[in-house]
Amino acid sequence: MKKLELHWQILIGMALGVLFALLMVQFDWGPKIVSDWIKPFGNIFINSLKLIAVPLILASLIKGVSDLKDISKLSKMGGRTIGIYIITTVIAVTIGLLVVNMVKPGSSISEDTRNELVENYKGDADNIKTAADKQKEAGPLQALEDLVPSNIFKAASDNGNMLQVIFFAIFFGIGLILIPEKTAEPVKKFFDGFNEVILKLIDIIMLAAPYGVFALLAALVVESPSLDLFQALAWYAFCVLLGLALMLCVYLLIAWIFTKTNPAFFMKGMSPAQLLAFSTSSSAATLPVTMERVEEHLGVEEEVTSFVLPIGATINMDGTSLYQAVAAVFIAQAFGMDLSISAQLGIIVTATLASIGSAAVPGAGMVMLVIVLAQAGIPEAGLALIFAVDRPLDMCRTVVNVSGDATVSMVVAKSVGKLGEPKVKNWDDNYQKEKES
Repeated sequence: MKKLELHWQILIGMALGVLFALLMVQFDWGPKIVSDWIKPFGNIFINSLKLIAVPLILASLIKGVSDLKDISKLSKMGGRTIGIYIITTVIAVTIGLLVVNMVKPGSSISEDTRNELVENYKGDADNIKTAADKQKEAGPLQALEDLVPSNIFKAASDNGNMLQVIFFAIFFGIGLILIPEKTAEPVKKFFDGFNEVILKLIDIIMLAAPYGVFALLAALVVESPSLDLFQALAWYAFCVLLGLALMLCVYLLIAWIFTKTNPAFFMKGMSPAQLLAFSTSSSAATLPVTMERVEEHLGVEEEVTSFVLPIGATINMDGTSLYQAVAAVFIAQAFGMDLSISAQLGIIVTATLASIGSAAVPGAGMVMLVIVLAQAGIPEAGLALIFAVDRPLDMCRTVVNVSGDATVSMVVAKSVGKLGEPKVKNWDDNYQKEKES
């Protein structure tokens, strides 16, 4: 019997997790069983992916930068990568604002429902506001100052410091380029071997992916708030999902225009990474799989993937920025506020910058959203309005984040002549005929 492909295994694991949770919630003791005996396995799976995130970035980025052998190549690739990431983020925020202004989901929120949500999630909202206050008190150049670590070992001990790790890896790789090749060779061989070990660990961890997502989805279902709250926020969720779907279409269009990649081929190649992103809500945790799929199944050379994707997992949060735009206007509508054009333009700028500084971990977008709300003069207490449905939407926007990273890597690879045939032949006969013609 032919073994099922990984994305089908993950999909089956997700479906079984939801069905199992729906069965368990029928019993008084069911949710506790899931929380105590099922959820920990999902956490172990996420932790195992996070465990190799920093080593992967260090190994792959140092190797990728040092393999360029020319500082001008680094400048060329880096400039294009950052530029395209910023452009796609602005597009994402704009799509979010257009959708939420047309649908106007906030008008369907009644006073009673709003008061109930604010009361139920006041504690969670206060904790997020406290964390965001620390960021708001920082000076205008604080982000630049935070980019340079004072201690690389301390920075590498926290996945939230991924930008600092990336800075060190690029800096270290530049140093390898500038010293004599003979002197750099032993160090490069070490990181080549180190990178191979990490990639093999990824293969081992992914064997447990179907079981990990089963546990994650089961825990999410039993811990969800009441259905009444989800129904009250259905239009808001619809706006976010519609915006994310439109942004995914934009990626497919960009890939088709600039790399002549068939949309079906792109989606098939990225589906395991997208499903894993959906179940983990973390671009950083999904990064190892994203790199493997883009290189092996989409034909992007390692020189590009090892540089573009780690940066994208940290600064390219298109799904997050789109959600922040929708959430900000939705909260304003719920409170009866009419945002001016200038206020919404401010949201575009703030959400773009906030997405760059947002950590690639579940729920980080909520912290950055407070800054977006403050900039637009929207009551921060409204954060509690969207807390009930944030996790499912976080899962969906992470799929868009990961898809955006893959799209940009293909465009950058095409621009520098590093996009070739995939190592794993996963396209159908129609696509093969298109390539040959």
